[in-house]
Amino acid sequence: MSSSASHPTLVHAFLHWAQTTPDKVYMTQPSNGQVEEFTWAQCADQVRRVATYLDSLGLPKGSSIGLLGRNSAHWILADLAIWLSGHVTVPLYPTLNGETAEYILEHSECRLLIIGKMDGKADGWRDIAPALPADLPLIGLPMCPLQDIMQWDDIVARVEPRMDLPLPKPESLATIVYTSGSTGQPKGVMHSFGGIVSVAAGLRDIYKVNNQDRMLSYLPLAHVAERAVLETSSLYFGFSVFFSEGLETFQQDLQRAQPTIFFSVPRLWTKFYLGVNEKLPLEKQKKLFRIPILSGLIKRKILKQLGLDKCRMAVTASAPLPPNIIQWYRDLGLELLDVYGMTENFGYSHGSRPGQVRVGYVGHCNPGVECRVAENGEVLVKSPGQMMGYYKNPEKTAEDMTEDGFLKTGDRGEIDEQGRLKITGRVKELFKTSKGKYVAPVPIEQKLSRHPKVEVICVTGPSQPQPFALLMLSLDAVNELQDGSLDRTQLTQDFEALLQEVNETLEDHERMDYVVVVKDQWTMENGYLTPTMKIKRNIIEERYLPHADVWITQRQRVVWE
Repeated sequence: MSSSASHPTLVHAFLHWAQTTPDKVYMTQPSNGQVEEFTWAQCADQVRRVATYLDSLGLPKGSSIGLLGRNSAHWILADLAIWLSGHVTVPLYPTLNGETAEYILEHSECRLLIIGKMDGKADGWRDIAPALPADLPLIGLPMCPLQDIMQWDDIVARVEPRMDLPLPKPESLATIVYTSGSTGQPKGVMHSFGGIVSVAAGLRDIYKVNNQDRMLSYLPLAHVAERAVLETSSLYFGFSVFFSEGLETFQQDLQRAQPTIFFSVPRLWTKFYLGVNEKLPLEKQKKLFRIPILSGLIKRKILKQLGLDKCRMAVTASAPLPPNIIQWYRDLGLELLDVYGMTENFGYSHGSRPGQVRVGYVGHCNPGVECRVAENGEVLVKSPGQMMGYYKNPEKTAEDMTEDGFLKTGDRGEIDEQGRLKITGRVKELFKTSKGKYVAPVPIEQKLSRHPKVEVICVTGPSQPQPFALLMLSLDAVNELQDGSLDRTQLTQDFEALLQEVNETLEDHERMDYVVVVKDQWTMENGYLTPTMKIKRNIIEERYLPHADVWITQRQRVVWE
């Protein structure tokens, strides 16, 4: 292991790699059909020049600087430049609406905003742009939609880099990450440089991460998951990062990256699974896998087509995957490792160990993490990655911590005899039916998730006689219904059978009256999903619950909206 392990912050680690492996390519960025590579030395030169410029602006040390944009090499460079200039990064999701963006910029007291790649179609730029304060200074990264503002490349071209800028201290504030907030205004979670570094240090021994690894960046860098697993780890261990240009080129970008570590969410793992099964039906796979000579060849071919044939560590997070999908990947030779964490502990809490995976569980405590389950079933965690607190909200900080320093996660869970954690739902997600019975939706959602045409599920029903489920079909299934290759009558029968099958496993008060196939796609952009693809339950309920009284009178087991 390199001496980078001894570096107290990510800035120290970054400069270490720039000095010891200057000519190694750190980041690869595709744009408009072209591919640009950045070595560690080139990255360090750009970061020093922009940090020198930011320092020259005379902002008070520790000022908040916003960073808005889709993932790109320059997003990470901007993050480093903010840190090297003695300031604090406030990342903003490109999918924010104008109101929330305005709130975050005001609440965090941003003195400057750096804007990166935005397209105005799949993100909120058209909504955000009018909400930007008129007096807020702006800097544009390459691919920024605004050309009449100070540009990163111009700064790099004309500013000589200072070599004497002081490096950050571990105890200093590094970033304020605003929670995606399923209810109310988002909270600003403060993280120190030392807390962030501890996340990477803890992963070293478990997952054997090293500077020969490769990752593809496509989950939002504004979220702690991508920032911890990809940005933090790549800077700490010195491995290469590739970026995706967009959905249209995703498969091509994945093939270019040939990742050795691939971090994704259940939605994409399911998409891969369904895509392969469409070309090579499951029954045919099973037959071919039984033939010794062919089995290994076909499995390798499938992984190669997915761009995952070099993958030694596959990570999934944010929600459980159906057991059959987990087993399918395992049969291909890819063991999916479930991980668990929160914005408040920089994603550093639990992780499945290779060879010790238990389906439905998020694994053991990470090194240095303590965990216990409170009397009400709530998971309490103490982590080296724990936040410094909520920005300008000490009351909420005190409310979300126990007296002995454990974070109240809001998740319900249980721990098995080997110390592995299972998340069974949210403490506050329980809802009461009109019969006065409490229902936990998440375990029921997990049971319903086995149908290949269903992508997202929400079980709800507060003040209703019985719960019901909202099913969102995959985009492929929607298209198949439209072109006639999928029969709606058959699908209805499938859902009726699934409903009956799941209801038989539930208590009387948990049994669903019906399921509703919703007509809209739930996305991050329209506010139904968080950046890690979790459902925003309150938003969904607000949209669909007013129709429940009508649906129940239809006396149908499957309702098509």
